[in-house]
Amino acid sequence: MSTKTVEILANTRIFSGLSKAELKKIDGLMTGLTIKAGKEFISEGTPGRQAFVIIEGTATVRRGASVVATVGPGDILGEMSVIAGLPTVASVRADTDLEVEVLTSRELSSLLDEVPRISKKIMVGVLTRLHELEPGLIR
Repeated sequence: MSTKTVEILANTRIFSGLSKAELKKIDGLMTGLTIKAGKEFISEGTPGRQAFVIIEGTATVRRGASVVATVGPGDILGEMSVIAGLPTVASVRADTDLEVEVLTSRELSSLLDEVPRISKKIMVGVLTRLHELEPGLIR
């Protein structure tokens, strides 16, 4: 369990409504991973089976040929696809070596079954995040 990861999770829109104990539960399910610079680790249109929380490093997010964002420590990627079971909407390539924490859809699903009250908090976080990404979509 990493205090740094819990702090990062607490500052993401998706998980910001969770208690410290709930954040620690999520952190306990995550697996640390190093992703080498240049590797595409999320491919647009593929099933989203993992959410990535960037601990160190930077990556570029693309939709088609367009760069839509550069992300770094504290950013979470792939979370909406993991939660909704939908294909990813963008590709992400590591600009530098990345240190990430990974949460799989299976782990998240098991947590939501075990602690249902977390579901509502995450749903609010997802809708807030969706509104940030696509302001005209939710009114």
